[in-house]
Amino acid sequence: MDARSKIELLSPARNAEVGKEAIWHGADAVYIGGPMFGARAAAGNSLADIESLCKVAHTYYSKVYVTLNTILTDAELAEAEVLVKQLYEAGVDGLIVQDYGITQLSLPPIALHASTQMDTRTPEKAKFLQDAGFQQVVLARELSVNEIKAVADATTVRLEAFIHGALCVSYSGQCYLSCAMTGRSANRGTCAQLCRLPYRLTDAEGHTLVNGKHLLSLRDMNLSSSIMELLDAGVSSLKIEGRLKDAAYVKNVTAYYRKTLDAILGSDKAYQPSSSGSCIYTFEPCLEKSFNRGFTEYFFHGRKADVASLDTPKSQGEPLGRVKLVGKNFIDVETKLSMNNGDGLCFINANGQFEGFKANRVEGTRVFPLTMPKLKAGVMLMRNCDAAFEKLLAKPSAERKISVMVAVEKRNDGFLLKATDENNVEVCLQVPYEFQEAKNAEMAMNTIRQQLSKTGNTPFAVKNVELGNFEPCFIPSSVLADWRRQLVELLENEREKLRKLDDTVFPATSHSYLTQKLDYRANVYNKNAEHFLKQHGVATIEPAYELGKERNEVELMLCRHCIRYTLGACSKTASAKQLPPNLFLVDPNGNKTRLVFDCKNCQMKVMGRLANK
Repeated sequence: MDARSKIELLSPARNAEVGKEAIWHGADAVYIGGPMFGARAAAGNSLADIESLCKVAHTYYSKVYVTLNTILTDAELAEAEVLVKQLYEAGVDGLIVQDYGITQLSLPPIALHASTQMDTRTPEKAKFLQDAGFQQVVLARELSVNEIKAVADATTVRLEAFIHGALCVSYSGQCYLSCAMTGRSANRGTCAQLCRLPYRLTDAEGHTLVNGKHLLSLRDMNLSSSIMELLDAGVSSLKIEGRLKDAAYVKNVTAYYRKTLDAILGSDKAYQPSSSGSCIYTFEPCLEKSFNRGFTEYFFHGRKADVASLDTPKSQGEPLGRVKLVGKNFIDVETKLSMNNGDGLCFINANGQFEGFKANRVEGTRVFPLTMPKLKAGVMLMRNCDAAFEKLLAKPSAERKISVMVAVEKRNDGFLLKATDENNVEVCLQVPYEFQEAKNAEMAMNTIRQQLSKTGNTPFAVKNVELGNFEPCFIPSSVLADWRRQLVELLENEREKLRKLDDTVFPATSHSYLTQKLDYRANVYNKNAEHFLKQHGVATIEPAYELGKERNEVELMLCRHCIRYTLGACSKTASAKQLPPNLFLVDPNGNKTRLVFDCKNCQMKVMGRLANK
């Protein structure tokens, strides 16, 4: 079977508990930060917690990937080598890495995945990473479906693509704005998220053209309607962004995509699930009810005008309805949705600013806010916190079960019990028992079926108990319960024994890299990374931005998002607005960067000074 035919829903985990919820809500894999060296420094986890997550995940043949995706100093490489071995021993299935230096360490047989921070946009880059030994490659978020297909056609490696969540405005791994302005490096896991700030857009003379808008802040990705296209394009791992998100977010979004994916897998036999079990939910998943800045499919089907979230970087939630009437202490809303006490509501005020308030009390479509906002009839209200929905998600909200068939056969000295799960893992239990004729034949046989079907808090659900051709007999419920316990234990042990482990050692290779000369944007931060690239034919390597000397102006961001296009001033459009040729961004602290528009390649560059911090 083609490695890409097994489809993986990959969910984020800020900690082990959230990771377990992701598994129970249908994730085929989760990614989580380790004790150090993750690109979200605020989302680190202990080895013990990761080990406990692995045990839960592996029950369902789901996988756990640890993000070790910062660039490392020479001194940190030794720590990383020890950490990788500890993660392997804890049961981790793979590492998501950015730094080529990690490939030169003495590694256990653990899969390495090329992080999106490696900036894989082309078939050539993906092919290089595949031939180097990476077993999964995370694609740049900016790629269209045709660009993804081109990568897939040129490779056989498993491809991972983001399908949902927050978007970085710069190509990942190519953003240096935070480091330049604050000394906090995105490539070192401490991004200050300056792209979410409000900016002034000015001309060369300093005249303000746009003021107080979040010109670099993007909406959140949502490719829920394009999952089949992604699979057909060659993607095998569907990734939800959100390693800083809470459990409610992960539960809801994972469940939504699990249901979407199951509908596809159930109708198209070309694709298979990569883990076991089916989920039952206590709620109806709804993407709009979790944190979102408004949704976009980004560049999946080409450039669209709805990429930016200019008014706010905060969650806008779901459309609720328009304000019908504003009273002294209440607001009447024209809506078909049910509202609840404690709902969080929001709107764009008369000054174009995002504003929110809490529904202290609700009577039908009438809202009594805790504090009355200033708004008029006709204003569109959004709900960014559905109190009733959040209350549901605060409780246990999913159950994931692996289906099992049980068969019972009479033997001379007792019974043979056989359990076969959905993965065709089979175990047998021979139990001695002295045959006792049942006084009530039907009741006795029903008792056997019922007791052997009770799997309780185990990960299994018995779909059928097949009783062989034997005379009805009496077996006490306590005896049947003990047989069931033994059978379940045998099945759990056999599943773990047969669980496929990746025993591939990262190879030593020497095929040619894409170019012989690399500048600071290659993020080479240590001697190991330099050695790896020189082994692959690179002759000239400039140190990483974080190690670079002070310079007046360099490329701080490379973006497919274009401010000119967003403001209706694209030079390729005949009816475009007129904006000055030279444009600048000024942040709230007065830091100024220059915008360069590469119209031929439909890209925008943010240029600024590189200072030693």
